[in-house]
Amino acid sequence: MTHPHPTVDELGVDNLDGNEVTGDPERVAPRRVGLTIGILVVSAFMMILNETVLSVALPPIMADFGITAEHGQWFTTGFLLTMAVVIPTTGFLIQRFTTRALFGAALALFALGSLLAALAPGFELLLLGRIVQAGGTAIILPLLMTTTLTSVPPQHRGTMLGLTSVVISVAPAIGPTVSGIVVDSWSWHTLFWIMGAAAVVALVVGLPAIRTGGETRRVPLDLLSVLLSLVAFGGIVYGLATAGATLRGDWTGPVALGIGLVVLVAFATRQVRLQRRSDGALLDLRPFRVRDFSVSVVVVMMAMATMLGTVIVLPIHLQSAMGLSVLTTGLVMLPGGLVQGILSPFVGRISDKVGPRPLVIPGAVLLAGGQWWSSTITATTDLAVVIAMNVTFCVGMALIMTPLMSAALGGLEPRFYGHGSAVMNTLQQLAGAAGTAVLVAAMGIGVAAAASSGLAPADAQSSGTQLAFTVGGVLGVVAIIAAPFVRGAKRTSVVAA
Repeated sequence: MTHPHPTVDELGVDNLDGNEVTGDPERVAPRRVGLTIGILVVSAFMMILNETVLSVALPPIMADFGITAEHGQWFTTGFLLTMAVVIPTTGFLIQRFTTRALFGAALALFALGSLLAALAPGFELLLLGRIVQAGGTAIILPLLMTTTLTSVPPQHRGTMLGLTSVVISVAPAIGPTVSGIVVDSWSWHTLFWIMGAAAVVALVVGLPAIRTGGETRRVPLDLLSVLLSLVAFGGIVYGLATAGATLRGDWTGPVALGIGLVVLVAFATRQVRLQRRSDGALLDLRPFRVRDFSVSVVVVMMAMATMLGTVIVLPIHLQSAMGLSVLTTGLVMLPGGLVQGILSPFVGRISDKVGPRPLVIPGAVLLAGGQWWSSTITATTDLAVVIAMNVTFCVGMALIMTPLMSAALGGLEPRFYGHGSAVMNTLQQLAGAAGTAVLVAAMGIGVAAAASSGLAPADAQSSGTQLAFTVGGVLGVVAIIAAPFVRGAKRTSVVAA
C-alpha cells in the first residue's frame, strides 16, 4: 500500500515538530525545505552545466583523438541518453532510499566519472567517464523537482520552479563559456579536474546538511522495463545520429531506429499494463491524460532539442568556419546564457500571476525565430549579429521553460508529481540527445555535400551549419503550433488506466 503523498522524510526534509508530514506544502518547515532545495539546486546546477561543458572544447578533443564531429557529439549525446535511461528508475530510488543516501551516491558517481574523464587517453575512456557522470546527474534532477513540488505552496511554485529552470536550461547555456575560459587557459582535461573537485566539495558540505529521518519503503523495480527503455531510447538516438552514414550507404542507423521505435511501443504497452495491475510501472504514463501536461512536454522537448543542438553546432561553426579561439567562442555564447539566467526567475513570478500562455506563445516565436535567423549564418557574419541570434533564441527559452514546467506538473494530482517529474525529465534528456544527434548529423550532411561541390572548407562548414539550424527552425515551428494549446488550468484529476 503506497502513500498518496510522499512523506517529508522520504524527500529528505526534516519534520521539526515531530509529527508526520504528508507532503502538505503549508505544513513543511520553511527553513529546512529552503536549505534542502538550496543544496540540491547548487549541486544540480554544477552537474547540468557539465552537459555542455565539452561543446567549445570539442574541436580540440577531436584533434587530440583524431575523430570527427559525428563521433565527438557522442560525449554529449551519450551523457543525455544515459540520463534518459536512468531517470525513470529514480521513482523507485526516491522511495527506496533516503535523500541523503541518494545525494551522496549522485555526487560520488559524478566525481568518479569526472576522474575517469580527466585521465582519459582516448575516446572510449572519455565516453565512459561521461556516462558515469550522467548516472549521478540523473539522480539529482528528479530529487530536486520532487522536493520542490511536494514542499512549496502552489502560489509560490512558479517562482521556485524558476530556480529549477535555471538549473535545467541556463546551466547548459553557460557551459560553453566556462569551457572556453578553462580550455583557453589550461586544457580540456582541466575541465574534469575542476568538476571532480567541485563534486567532492559539494559532497562534503552538503551531506551533513541534508538531515533525513530514514523512512523508506520496499517497492518493486521492473528490470524488463529498464532493458526495454535502454534499447528503445538507444536505438532511436543512434539511428538519428547516424543519418550521415546512412546517406553513404550504411543502413545500420535505420535498422537501429526501426528497432528502437518497435521496442518503444513495447515499452509503453508494458508500462500501461503494469500501472493497471500493480501501480508498479517504471514510467507511469497516466500524466499524459492531462492536456496541459501533454502539450507542455511537446513544447519543452522541442526547446531542449534545439538548445542542446545549438550549443554543440554553434561553437563548432565559430571555431571551424570563423576561426575564433576557444576563449572567444565561449564569450560569444555568454550573453545568451546570462540573459536566460537573469530572466528565468522573473518569468517564474510572472507566470504565477498571469499563467503560462501569455509567456509561452511569444517564447516559442522567439525560439523558432532565433533558429531561422541562425540558419543564415556564414563564415563572415559579424559577431554582434551572431550574438543577437543566440540571445533571441535564449530569450525564447527563458519564456518557455519555467511556465511550462509549472503548467505541466502543477496541474497533476500530488500523487502523480513524482511520475510527472520522471516523465518530463526523461523526455527532456531524450529530446536533448536526439536534438544534438539530428543537428550534428544535418551539419555533417551539409558540410559533405558542400565540400563535394568544391566549396572552400569555411564555406562548406557554413553550409552545414545553415542546414543544422534550418532543422532547428522546423522544430521551433512545432513549438509554435503547440504553444497556444497550453491553458495553465487548475489541478486535473487523473483517472486510473
